[in-house]
This record gives sequence, structure tokens and C-alpha cells, in this order.
Amino acid sequence: MQWMNLEAARRWATGQLEHSTEKPRLEAEMLLATLLDWNRAQLLAHLDAPLPETIATTFRAWVLRRAAGEPLPYITGRIEFCALEFAVTPAVLIPRPETELLVEMALEHASETPGATRTIADVGTGSGCIAITLASRLPQAQCYAIDLSSTALEVARKNAARHGVLKRLHFLEGDLLAPLPESADIIVSNPPYIAESEWESLPLSVRQEPALALLAGSDGLDIVRRLLAQAPAKLKPGGSILVEIGERQGAAVLALARQAFTRAECTIRTDLAGKDRVLQIRLP
Repeated sequence: MQWMNLEAARRWATGQLEHSTEKPRLEAEMLLATLLDWNRAQLLAHLDAPLPETIATTFRAWVLRRAAGEPLPYITGRIEFCALEFAVTPAVLIPRPETELLVEMALEHASETPGATRTIADVGTGSGCIAITLASRLPQAQCYAIDLSSTALEVARKNAARHGVLKRLHFLEGDLLAPLPESADIIVSNPPYIAESEWESLPLSVRQEPALALLAGSDGLDIVRRLLAQAPAKLKPGGSILVEIGERQGAAVLALARQAFTRAECTIRTDLAGKDRVLQIRLP
């Protein structure tokens, strides 16, 4: 298929993507810009430029993959999180903007004792986006990135190297907090929290992400229960646990937290949409 210029290619791609995304033109532009190694502003300023034939072939393949439901970041191989770019593969969960709240809250906690050396554990690190962002913002922190998947940890290592924090991150393969060799000041986690009964109702693109990183039993809380059971032995006095949750899980998770931590302050933080998003547990 030949296009006279980038605008014609964008129009074709937008039409192909109309039924697979709510933002077909934007995604068409993102695919084009990635292949051209431009930002969107450059693309929009040069829509009358010709599209090289070698790029056109790949562009067509990418658009058809996206039209078939494959997640956009798996096609481009990258995504932005907290203003940093991360490589992603089908071995890891795609970072979401909502998860940036976890990072913000961890930084809030760290700011209470400026200059202190802290130990941070990111449980279920996946692409490493949370641990790497925190290591980038907190150069004195010692950070652990934990995941059950060795393949995910390889992706995280590459991202850590890309952002210059590889030497300050310790990668641990294992189940939740079990591999952590010491207590932490801050434990952060974006665990699986989708109920198995919800799987078929999820968008096709989401169902192409690792089920291991999404599903958590009949009520979506199996992993949170186990994490909270392990956490008391792994959190330092005055420390904080931050766990991302589903938007309808606030009350249930709060009850679990109060059972596990009878003397701690347990709260739910909502996201910008006003939905339950993060459980915070603070030890005295």
C-alpha cells in the first residue's frame, strides 16, 4: 500500500483503528511518530512529507496489529511513566497513569525526613517503573525490585540501566516480600487485584497482558491478603506501605489492613477521578 504523504497514512490508519480504540487518530500519530523517531509536534508540522517505503511497510503492520487488539505499548515497545520512558514487553504489565499516585505518595513519605537513607521495596516490580522512578528521585535510597517472573526482572534491569540506577537497585526473584533480606522504610506495590470472574469482561487489549500480573482469585484480593500477612515482619517502625487497589475494593482492603496492623494508621487515597486507588498503612 502506497501513501502520497504522512497525512494520507494517518487518515488510513485512523480509519483502521476506529473500532479498536477511543483515540484512533492519536494512536495513528503515535505509531507514525515512533517509526519516524519524531515527537508528535514534529509529525504534525510535516504531514505533507512523504512516508519512506521501508517505514510504510512496518507502519501498516503495526496498525493492523493494533486494530486486532494488541496493546499500543507492546507494539512500540515503550511507554511514559512519571515523565520517564520505559521499555515494555508482553512479559510485563503496562504502566498506567493511575499508578503514578503510588510514586507521589512514596515521595511524600520520604520528604518527611529529608536526607535520610531509606530502604524501599517495590513488590511485583514488572517493568521496574515504580522502583526506578523512586531511585531516580531519591538518590540516597536503597531500593529492592521484587518479582516472581525472571523475564519481568530482565525488562526491569534494562530499564534501570537506561536510567542510570542499575547499581542502586537490587533485583530479587521470588514471591511478594519473601526474598527481601531486611526490613524496609517504604513498601510499595501494584499487585494483581482483578477477580477471575471479571477476566472475560476486560478489554481485549488488557487480556493480552500477563494474567499473573492481573488476576487475584475470586474477589481480586488474594495477593493483597498475602502481602499484608507478610508485611508486619518487613516494615520498620515509622514506615509506610502503599498498595494500589481496585476502585471498588477500598472498604474490604481497609478491613484487611486493620486486621494485619492493629496499631497502624490505615487510610485509602482516591485518585484524580475520585476513585479508591491506594491503601496506605503508616506505622507509629
